[in-house]
Amino acid sequence: MPRLNIIDPATATGRVKEIFDGPLEGKHFNIFKGMANSAAGIDAYLALAGALGNAALTDAEREVVALAIAEANECDYCAAAHTALGKMAGLTDPQTVEARKGHLGDARLDALAKFALRLHEKKGFVSDEDLKTFKEAGYTDGHVVEVIATYALNLFTNYFNHVNQTDVDFPSAPAI
Repeated sequence: MPRLNIIDPATATGRVKEIFDGPLEGKHFNIFKGMANSAAGIDAYLALAGALGNAALTDAEREVVALAIAEANECDYCAAAHTALGKMAGLTDPQTVEARKGHLGDARLDALAKFALRLHEKKGFVSDEDLKTFKEAGYTDGHVVEVIATYALNLFTNYFNHVNQTDVDFPSAPAI
């Protein structure tokens, strides 16, 4: 049961109503109903998510990061949501599970998941070898920046869901 108020999109007012009627129209998921306690908080989420929509990392690549970090942070909500979103972005069912494990059969995606997990484990203090391995998989300095931004966005949602105890409104992610 969520610990924060749930904002009903039908009765929302002001900026929050604008958000539910605009960028979140048709996306009234429990995470957003909780985040909507703060227009600034939900605006921050939307701004970073929107900016990453223009990233060089593909949707599928960003979902690999999200899945790896959701599992590392034990966020059931994000594991479920990003399993669904990952499949919409072109990941296979096995790849969504592999991403959560941090070991993918695709060498490039495997390097991405491993780099995201090194970033997480080392709190940003990745080694020269971590960077070299990531770049040898075909990624650039720009991709490094985008992985960090994607990580930050997912850290925000993971921690939000932990604090809120958000009810999962996506199909459960497969057990691993």
